[in-house]
Amino acid sequence: MAANNPQASAPMGLTASQWDAIQSIRPLEEMPVPTIEASRPVDVYLSAQRFQAEKEQLFNKVPVVATVSAFLPEPGTSVAVDSYGVPLLITRDRDGKARVFINACRHRGSKLVESHEPVKSARVSCPYHAWTYAMDGNLIGIPRQETFPSLKKCELGLVELTSYEAGGFIWVGLDHKQAPEQLEGTDQICADLEALGLDKMHVYGHRSYDLETNWKFVIEPFLEGYHVQRLHANSIAKLFDDVPSVYSQLGHHQRQISGKANFDPAVLGGNIDNLHKYITHAYLAFPNTIVVTSPYYISVMVLCPRANNRTVVEYYMLVKAPPETEKAKELYARSYKLIDEVFGGEDFRAALIQQQGLQAGGVDTVYYGGLEWMIGPFHDSVESFLNTTE
Repeated sequence: MAANNPQASAPMGLTASQWDAIQSIRPLEEMPVPTIEASRPVDVYLSAQRFQAEKEQLFNKVPVVATVSAFLPEPGTSVAVDSYGVPLLITRDRDGKARVFINACRHRGSKLVESHEPVKSARVSCPYHAWTYAMDGNLIGIPRQETFPSLKKCELGLVELTSYEAGGFIWVGLDHKQAPEQLEGTDQICADLEALGLDKMHVYGHRSYDLETNWKFVIEPFLEGYHVQRLHANSIAKLFDDVPSVYSQLGHHQRQISGKANFDPAVLGGNIDNLHKYITHAYLAFPNTIVVTSPYYISVMVLCPRANNRTVVEYYMLVKAPPETEKAKELYARSYKLIDEVFGGEDFRAALIQQQGLQAGGVDTVYYGGLEWMIGPFHDSVESFLNTTE
């Protein structure tokens, strides 16, 4: 088979790890039936104490995705992000460096930027008293500064959080008192995402969802293929086979590579015009960001936990470039609508009705079968950061 042909080389840009995984995909009739099982008590979703432990011991300790790099494509751009419950101000300074600050003026604490869509400006000014800051966080202007004779502007820059940019994401540590712990496997997942072009893409659309459900319920459908033929029976099920993906654990991060219903290993030995027509990549950038590829766009979802029964999802549809032709405009508009119907109307709805069903009581354990087996390692990763278990 072409998948085992040593002459078959990776399409330009893919990492060796990605290509090895793609070559491991087999035809439907050759895929083994997975039988790994796991379970969890429902309190890992419903307990307020458990949620607080996750916030303090996981989300405040590791780098999380603040936004996609493409959301701030040019120097002199800023955006407010409130989804995590921490008011963040993300900027790209005049040298092109992405920075993340607490979105609070050093004068009286007012938010500086309120727009959740990017704003182009060389500086940001507090709407309350007009203290003004450069994109690098330095305080550059105080109206009637003579009335503050003891203040030194050089000491009153914005409070900056530890952040870095990699893999098409701007990562941040949410706790301003400590730098986050770098996770094993992050270099590999970032290399994979850059190979897919995530760091060079354009944001076609951005929308937010405020869901009354636990963040893990929202993330789990994107870790398994068991639901596709059932939950998506009337939408996208026909595009996929009911078979396991090729799974890789990249430290705490996860990668799934799946052949679509039209996949034939022979395509790997020829000239591939668009690999995404035959292959779907799905990534979990641990702990809370999902990336899913499609033939003409990439979906990114940042799942921000707000309570044990509330999650804010920031969805970004990324494309190679802004649409210029009527055909491209129509394709992207149709895709953006479909994503809302499938992710919003089906996957997110499933998370909501799980929360509602389990909150009623009576069910004390949930189970994961062979086609859902990567959910178990995800929970293992979450629990490895916690000092308390329930």
